[in-house]
Amino acid sequence: MNPAAIGGGFNPNIPNAARMYDYFLGGKDNLPVDREAAQQVLRFVPEVPIGIRENRAFLQRAVRYLAGQGIRQFLDIGAGLPTQRNVHQVAGEYAPGARTVYVDNDPQVLAHARALLQDSPLVLVAEGDLREPGHIMDNPDIRAHLDFSQPIAVLMLAIVHFIPDSDAPKDIIARVTRSLAPGSYLALSHVVIDERPTAAPGVERVYQSASAPFVPRLSSQVTPFFDGLEIADPGIVNLHEWRPDSDYVTPPLLQIASYFLCGVGRVP
Repeated sequence: MNPAAIGGGFNPNIPNAARMYDYFLGGKDNLPVDREAAQQVLRFVPEVPIGIRENRAFLQRAVRYLAGQGIRQFLDIGAGLPTQRNVHQVAGEYAPGARTVYVDNDPQVLAHARALLQDSPLVLVAEGDLREPGHIMDNPDIRAHLDFSQPIAVLMLAIVHFIPDSDAPKDIIARVTRSLAPGSYLALSHVVIDERPTAAPGVERVYQSASAPFVPRLSSQVTPFFDGLEIADPGIVNLHEWRPDSDYVTPPLLQIASYFLCGVGRVP
């Protein structure tokens, strides 16, 4: 994830969407202003931490799947604050020697990531803004670290729902995938409001005062983001439904038909 990839700058008095995400995950890299904003979100949607944890689990399963498809290069746009089982760690476990690039433009995220990964020659941390995909895909440092003539897996997890329609998110995604070699992949996840549209305005108001605005979308508005890709089984589904490791489902999720869609698509 990370909403920070579309709204840089450090201000301890403004809630930061990346630090709020960290709080929802149970992390410690957040400030009182972030916790206060996150608690406001929880009043509207108490299940948010469940969805955030499911998103992290999807990340791990998706990277494992992609490694099994022979992918040895990963580009995580909107990497967010480092936590447990990051992309490069999962990739290294299932595809030793895999190369990873983390892209973000939040100074705090970049500083944390660089401090943790400074001795990892297979990992690069690069500044970038998803709203300017050309600057990411043409970045000479990224192109030196990854071989764009070979398949690359791009991850956009829990970030596109911070891109307003005025920025043409579908075009942004298409610009990214056009830069990739055939056989590359896109893994994407996105919150949807089908089940609780009345909660969306309240959540929007909270994020309007934060570093990145939340954009509520229905499932029917998210599935077109995968247009032109060959969708891997089981398709575009809820996070917990994508190649789960067990049959157990957290009880609250059993009552929700659509809450956080995800999918993995192959570039033909």
